[in-house]
Amino acid sequence: MKIVKPKKLSKGDVIGIISPASSPDDLTRIENGVKYFEKLGYRVEIGRNVGKYHGYLAGTNEERLEDLHGMFNNKNVKAIICVRGGYGSPRLLDKIDYKLIAANPKIFVGYSDITALQLAFLKKIGLVTFAGPMVAVDFYDEVSPFTEEMFWTLITSKKSFGKIRLPDDEKIFSITKGNIKGRIVGGNLALVTSLVGTDFLPDFKEKILFLEEVGELPYRVDRMLNQLKLAKLLKQVKGVILGTFTDCNEIDPNKRTLTLGEVISDYFEDLNIPIVYNFKHGHIKNNITIPFGTMFKLNASRNYVEIAESAVV
Repeated sequence: MKIVKPKKLSKGDVIGIISPASSPDDLTRIENGVKYFEKLGYRVEIGRNVGKYHGYLAGTNEERLEDLHGMFNNKNVKAIICVRGGYGSPRLLDKIDYKLIAANPKIFVGYSDITALQLAFLKKIGLVTFAGPMVAVDFYDEVSPFTEEMFWTLITSKKSFGKIRLPDDEKIFSITKGNIKGRIVGGNLALVTSLVGTDFLPDFKEKILFLEEVGELPYRVDRMLNQLKLAKLLKQVKGVILGTFTDCNEIDPNKRTLTLGEVISDYFEDLNIPIVYNFKHGHIKNNITIPFGTMFKLNASRNYVEIAESAVV
């Protein structure tokens, strides 16, 4: 796989804002995010269709695609940050002009539903993208110092980031031991699963797989992991990093259920590859930014994760 790294962001550069999935209920969140970027010394350009609603989508497919293409085609824009996740990104995958994006590689940021775009960009053109903070989710109010420090370091520095420190000095824990190095792929479990069998899922062979999820009960997590298993994808990877699975436990004490931990054990304990959990990325405030497509070191014997190269040039 040929890897394409975007150019680093510098003060005074233009940040483009788009909504390829859903719009926030409160559009002032976008305004507040813009003010945050401008206060840091960046200029901002907002997609023409940002703020629109089309059911649960942030505008029609054509409107959201127009903003995506427009930001990659705009020579002044150096980074593209998504407003939020929600739903809608997968609808765009078979409509995107990947040659346009390959000719204009840029910093592209988002997570959750945005996973679909990040996987497709990695598969089609090898573009490194960033599972990181979004405008109307992470930048509209009091911004987590942990989140912003790591994020801005990754997209503005050509240096290799090195070992990742968890917020509040939390620890990474291992399911199985081992020490490996490989390129990281993945994202939100539901979105990864939704692309199985399509032309938009990158090759998992010899990769480190990252997964996170939100709002899915254990039987649903079970179903999605089983699909990855039946597709033989879990046997292809050389290591697994499990992020935050937010609100993924059954809260009704009267319902018979497996715990999330039991589901995880069923699918990962017997893989005989390095696997860690409690990696702080997902639908949380103090969020690690993951540059998908870059080389990671995963040490499940000493319980640390390292970004082994720069994510920008």
